Amino acid sequence: MADPINFVLVHGAWHGGWCYARVRDILARKGHRVFTPTLTGLGERSHLMSRDIDLDTHIADVVNVFRWEDLDNVVLAGHSYGGWVISGVAEQMEKRISSIVYLDAYLPEDGESGRAIGSVFTRKSLEEAVKTGAVSRAGPKAEQFMVMTEENRRWVDSRMTEQPVGPGLQPIRLTGARDRIAKKTYVLAGLYQSPQFTKYYSACQADPGWITLEMPCGHDVMVDMPELLADILVEAAYTQPAPLAPA
Repeated sequence: MADPINFVLVHGAWHGGWCYARVRDILARKGHRVFTPTLTGLGERSHLMSRDIDLDTHIADVVNVFRWEDLDNVVLAGHSYGGWVISGVAEQMEKRISSIVYLDAYLPEDGESGRAIGSVFTRKSLEEAVKTGAVSRAGPKAEQFMVMTEENRRWVDSRMTEQPVGPGLQPIRLTGARDRIAKKTYVLAGLYQSPQFTKYYSACQADPGWITLEMPCGHDVMVDMPELLADILVEAAYTQPAPLAPA
């Protein structure tokens, strides 16, 4: 049997570590180590909601999992807003990450913020929160994420909590650590049809340093297609991108 893989799976806005429960169980049954941290102010940590929460807080949530669990050779995945978080984590944990996976996720550049480049829904809700002084903002229903079955939509809707405002206002600071990770994968949820994520997917397709995959599901890929996603995450630990052509 191959050595167990260390996975750190980061959720998106309004979600929590709970959304990876099915994927976590599948990977754990195969002998892998799986960590699904819930970011401060969300899910079972929603009682910690505060206007002091920013993007750095969420990055620290995940960095501390690496440090306290003494993790190395990690497959780090981020879903949706989690793309901001894992990009920041890579800046601090680059040498401990063997593979990075963006699951229908933001792929931000240095200096960008959710307020500037988020979805129309995100930008509008952030602007309204700033005007009213709100600490958090409510999310859309699972139906808008194109979650595929009624049962799954009820499950997601019953667990989503409000998203802290601060992380969407803070510009991210990047120096290129993400791009130096040898194995990089972008997974597009084909049924969700986000123009922003489609743009990222197309850019990664054109870059031989990335592996790209499209899944026939809505935005919450870990909810609707956990078995396939588990396989993709394991493959991400081993698959090498195409070599760069000689200059």
